[in-house]
Amino acid sequence: MFDYENKYNQFGLVAGIDEAGRGPLAGPVCCACVIMPLEKEDLIEGINDSKKLSAKKRDLLFEKIIEKAISYKIVLVDEKKIDEINILNATKLGMKRALEGLSVKPQTVLIDAVKIDTEISQVNIIRGDALSYNIASASILAKVFRDRFMGEMSKKFPNYHFEKHKGYGTKEHIELLKKFGKCDIHRDSFIKHFVG
Repeated sequence: MFDYENKYNQFGLVAGIDEAGRGPLAGPVCCACVIMPLEKEDLIEGINDSKKLSAKKRDLLFEKIIEKAISYKIVLVDEKKIDEINILNATKLGMKRALEGLSVKPQTVLIDAVKIDTEISQVNIIRGDALSYNIASASILAKVFRDRFMGEMSKKFPNYHFEKHKGYGTKEHIELLKKFGKCDIHRDSFIKHFVG
């Protein structure tokens, strides 16, 4: 979990970037960038790829990460931008904005499998959220922030049960989409197979 951090930490601060919500039919993609302290006394136990953690564990770690982070930034790119420039470009845009939004500039940024337009030295790591402490921390920030956002959206659009599936294409979500049609936060480019 610290191999990449240990390798690049000698050149200065290391940041990690990850996203949540590339696949859903509704809602934004959420990108987070974080610089975590790497001193032994500051390390947070239990940080891992957000997909391997329970929602309760993610919530606890989210608060600890925000408390400990040297700097962090969380960015949402909405469904309209996703439809306009496609999900990959929307993800890259969110990652770039998150990196540029840090209050402290890192010397190296570790990114989970995506290359972004930045002058900062970047290292792209396949399955980075399972291999890098900073990326795993970013993945937790992005996942929890987006899940909370979709929970709020479920109050605005109660017909779709966003609090349960967070906009992903579950059987229930697709059935509700066919029944009620789309709402304001559905991604047109993602739902054209389900609604006319």
